[in-house]
Formats: sequence, structure tokens, C-alpha cells
Amino acid sequence: MNKKKLFVGSLAWAMTDTELAEAFAPFGTVESAVVIMDKFSGRSKGFGFVEMSSDEEAQAAIDGLDGQDVMGRPIVVNVAKPREERPPRDGGFNRY
Repeated sequence: MNKKKLFVGSLAWAMTDTELAEAFAPFGTVESAVVIMDKFSGRSKGFGFVEMSSDEEAQAAIDGLDGQDVMGRPIVVNVAKPREERPPRDGGFNRY
């Protein structure tokens, strides 16, 4: 079976990885659930990723949760896109 990675946006700031996994569990087997945290402040960035065990379960989760209220916020759920390569950051200083 192919695992399917989902992007989950507009999360409540207080949501944990466990709570994210619990929200998706009714739709199938949650392989992983991670709320992305800011490395400097340690606070949630308000989005995360959930990996479901099959395409069918992932689609069921999208159909069942996209736009639904989870912990007081309507969340966004869709298929995660591959991360795009970005040019290296120069710290905001112009090198010229």
C-alpha cells in the first residue's frame, strides 16, 4: 500500500501531535502526525502533516475533515505537495 501524506493547515495553536493523530484516526490508520513548530519560539506554526496508510484513507480524511471545526478552528486538509527547492537565504544582507 502507498502511504499518502496530507497537509493540514489552520490548526489551533495549542494542538499537539497526538491530538492531530486523534482527529484523523476515524478515517483510517495514521502512520504519523506532526505539528510543525517554530525552532526559535517553540510555538506551533499552525500547520502540520499527517501520513495515512492508503490513498483511500487519505481521501476519506480530506472529505471528512477539510473545512471542519477542530479545536475551534476550521482546518484545511489536502494532499501535501513535494517541498520546492528554494534559493539559499543570505540573512537579509545585500551582497553587492
